[in-house]
Amino acid sequence: MAISVGSDIDDGDDFAETHEINVTPFIDVMLVLLIIFMVAAPLSTVDLPIDLPSSTATPQKKPDKPTYVSIKPDLGVAIGENPVKRVDLVRSLDAIPDSSKDRFIFLRADRAVPYGDLMDVLEILRAGGYTRIKLVALEGVPKADAPAAPASAKP
Repeated sequence: MAISVGSDIDDGDDFAETHEINVTPFIDVMLVLLIIFMVAAPLSTVDLPIDLPSSTATPQKKPDKPTYVSIKPDLGVAIGENPVKRVDLVRSLDAIPDSSKDRFIFLRADRAVPYGDLMDVLEILRAGGYTRIKLVALEGVPKADAPAAPASAKP
């Protein structure tokens, strides 16, 4: 009687090291980062440091390519992030590609800008044919330490 010992013997291949890199987790992380950057990039359109007042109005949907006109605390005017002179404001807006007088202009003014200077810029825009202007404010509740409107005016 002969006993045959053959293929049942394990030669240790089950514990051999594999030298392959698993790239699936890397691809997953990269796709998540791509989505985060795709969502966050349009949110950072204008980076001028302006202290906007707050408003409790219901926020409206922004257009795909909004045109921002900003009045900085030093009373300088900018379109997007590009500073312009007040006399060149309408000419610069007209020079924007795919522009029309019917599109909305989003006007951002710093809290420290006097009302008269804000009205001057509004008048320049109106005289140039831009009548569809929206004022931009921060979303949220106004600060509690702001003085309330007086009940009666004092002479």
